[in-house]
Amino acid sequence: MPDLAAALNRTLAEAGLRPHATEAVARMVGHGVERLVERGFAAAGAPLDMAALPRWVERFLAFYAEDLSTLTRPYSDVPETLDALAAAGWRLGVCTNKPTALAARLLDALGLAPRFGAVVGGDAAPERKPHPAPLLMALTRLGVPAASAVFVGDSGTDALTARAAGLPVVLVRGGYTAVPVEELGADAVVDAFAALPAALEALLPAA
Repeated sequence: MPDLAAALNRTLAEAGLRPHATEAVARMVGHGVERLVERGFAAAGAPLDMAALPRWVERFLAFYAEDLSTLTRPYSDVPETLDALAAAGWRLGVCTNKPTALAARLLDALGLAPRFGAVVGGDAAPERKPHPAPLLMALTRLGVPAASAVFVGDSGTDALTARAAGLPVVLVRGGYTAVPVEELGADAVVDAFAALPAALEALLPAA
């Protein structure tokens, strides 16, 4: 998130606009890069029309591609939890609205890429989350049927995506949502990644 915020603020600065705090940018995340840039300009008092949006999305992506992992770190216990899940037989994939190439680069920079068998970004399927298409694409690439899968996320978009794909969903507290996570309709809510193995086993024993 800090690197996303930095890229957005560099974009806004190029347009002569004020920056946003990282916490404010976190509330703008969801539904892809275009929506993030659109929300960032609107919050700075300069709403974009549809003709201008592509230029500033391109500038944002250029800034983000230059520096996408300087400030970003995995949440606590993420590597260890992913290893525990893999050891328990779970096949792991990523479904994000971030462009696929950038998502893959970020995972590699964080040392997490080898743990995932599929990375599906917002440009990989005809529709983005909360449409089920990218999630179902990720499952196909993993070779996992929807009946044997659980989606893990941290936002209302993630909850809607899981429901649209017919999957149970676990939400991790502390993500990108202005609505209390308990109100998003998840099958389970956990306070930390270390609690994921138990939550997943309770939803889908012996996966």
